[in-house]
Amino acid sequence: MEKVRYGIIGCGRFAEKTIVGAIRASKNSELTAIQKRSRPAAEDKARELGVPFAFDTVDDLVHHSAVDAVFIVSANSAHHPETLAAAKAGKHVLVEKPMAMNSREGEEMINVCAAHQVKLMVGHMLRFSPLIDRIRSLISEGEIGRVVVARAEFMYDARLSHRTWLLDRRVAGGGPTYDIGVHCLDTLRYVLDDEVTGVESQLEPMPTDETTESIAHLQLRFSHGTIGAIFCSFVAPIRRTWIEIVGTDGLIGASDFTVGERKTPLTITRGWKAEPADIRVEKIRVPNLYVEEVSHFSDCILNNREPALSGLNGLRNQRVLDRAMNPGGAV
Repeated sequence: MEKVRYGIIGCGRFAEKTIVGAIRASKNSELTAIQKRSRPAAEDKARELGVPFAFDTVDDLVHHSAVDAVFIVSANSAHHPETLAAAKAGKHVLVEKPMAMNSREGEEMINVCAAHQVKLMVGHMLRFSPLIDRIRSLISEGEIGRVVVARAEFMYDARLSHRTWLLDRRVAGGGPTYDIGVHCLDTLRYVLDDEVTGVESQLEPMPTDETTESIAHLQLRFSHGTIGAIFCSFVAPIRRTWIEIVGTDGLIGASDFTVGERKTPLTITRGWKAEPADIRVEKIRVPNLYVEEVSHFSDCILNNREPALSGLNGLRNQRVLDRAMNPGGAV
């Protein structure tokens, strides 16, 4: 096998805009099939995109011989059953974040994929960003001393989203906590090279069995003593992301840390006697992170390597999300 042949499960607007192009731009991957809930819609879209095979059921797609792996881009509530179906059919699974609706589902996804000897990766594409890698390196090299606070922010206007289920807890699991807060969480865990040991959250409005929060603030405690903070919101006039790491000797900060295909400024500030003694800006080119993500997963399949973003990593994030949606206590 020279290329991994992908089938996209849940080929909606996001998949059409982002994932289709990423698979096609990846040198070790190709797109052979898509699935939508309507057979005519799937066939029409396949013709439009030039994809060989179209399906209206997940079962038909995962049992087709022209598919080696699936990229699951469906609603959150479908991640668990669709992963199990693909694994049992012998297909490798790249599933969008959040991994599942809860950690119990995540654990079963890991176990079933292992039992059927297929690879499982969760789509935290920011792990492939040179900007995020640079932040991690600066921290590990002691550039800003001991890290005391790490915070991240992600907000956008969810009224503009075509995902009508975003505030339906039965389908989404959580609101911005699940949708975008998880990006902040995974990034902070990665750059700090540390794990969360405690979570407190403020959610507005308080979720019910049927509806999610629209705004969330999470306060995290990491095992090495760092305090973390995440603010995420569906209620915002603009789309904005931001990350800042505060150390005893300096600060590291970047806006738009989730955006690819651009040069992103990273600001490093060193302090002396309570004043900024040295400020420098590094402009870091960030590639298309979805292409990097797909290429990495394909390489793992082709060369029998373990994905950097394993199911276990996704499960660690999921456990924090579970606690955030049910405030109080330790992870």
